[in-house]
Amino acid sequence: MGATSWNKLAATYRGWPVWKGRNVIGRMTGAAVRGLLVALSIATPALLLPGIAADSSQITVLVALLAGFLTFTEYNSNFPSIVEFRDAPPFNRLRFTSLFLTVLSLSAILRGLTEPSTVTTALTSIGTILGNAVDFPYSPVRLVVVMLPADTDSQIVSIVRTSAGIAYLSSLAAMVAFFVLVRVMGWPARRGAFNVWVNLPLFDPTAGGDVLERLQRDARVNITLGFLLPFIIPAVVKAGSDLIDPISTENLQTIIWTLTAWAFLPASMIMRGIAMARVAEMIEDKRRRTYANAEAEAEGSMQTA
Repeated sequence: MGATSWNKLAATYRGWPVWKGRNVIGRMTGAAVRGLLVALSIATPALLLPGIAADSSQITVLVALLAGFLTFTEYNSNFPSIVEFRDAPPFNRLRFTSLFLTVLSLSAILRGLTEPSTVTTALTSIGTILGNAVDFPYSPVRLVVVMLPADTDSQIVSIVRTSAGIAYLSSLAAMVAFFVLVRVMGWPARRGAFNVWVNLPLFDPTAGGDVLERLQRDARVNITLGFLLPFIIPAVVKAGSDLIDPISTENLQTIIWTLTAWAFLPASMIMRGIAMARVAEMIEDKRRRTYANAEAEAEGSMQTA
């Protein structure tokens, strides 16, 4: 009786309820941290730049809270909605790190205009070197500078060139790091099975046509657009400069987010194209192995007969 009672008591303390609870808590904690980091990245310019108006700060806080809540909801859910490669790190981590470092660096550089420090001076010097190095005819940085109004102050032109150099470097570093992860470290296969439905929620495998060809086509389109966007965006903005102010030199936050989007969006599209090409390559390899095994089994059965 005692042994039976002990076994029943031990059975009530099996590990699965505890581990299940830990998984739920871990997922919620991770989602909360991600949401907090996203909100912090959006609020960074308002926190660092001096002289931000109260109305602008309130709007920034509202947008930051909304983005943080959406991020928490996405990563706390069992089923995907819009975030791609959610379970294939460090794809999104690289993109976020690039975005956050770009926003932080540009905010520090613009803060140095009125409150210089050792950090802001160092970032400005690095950005000046990079901006001048890539500011040649028809380069993306030159097109951003040309996008400014003709009567823009020379100091603002210099700051925009410096900020563009920093933003371009951050995006280029993220792309190179991801390329190394894919080609050298075997992302995402090194983490086990890759679930296409979870990591590509916006891609419908049943929409028609061969999945492999569609993935390859989407990869080529993303990479091509990613290379062209740094040239297309300034040209489009310059063409519409009569209707809109391309970069409001009176609002430093506008400069930060405009240059961040100019550098981050093309890099993000190129990384997405590389990722989709890698997924297509994995599917092709699996098909090749499946066909080879089927042929080997067929030959074996014929020899046995």
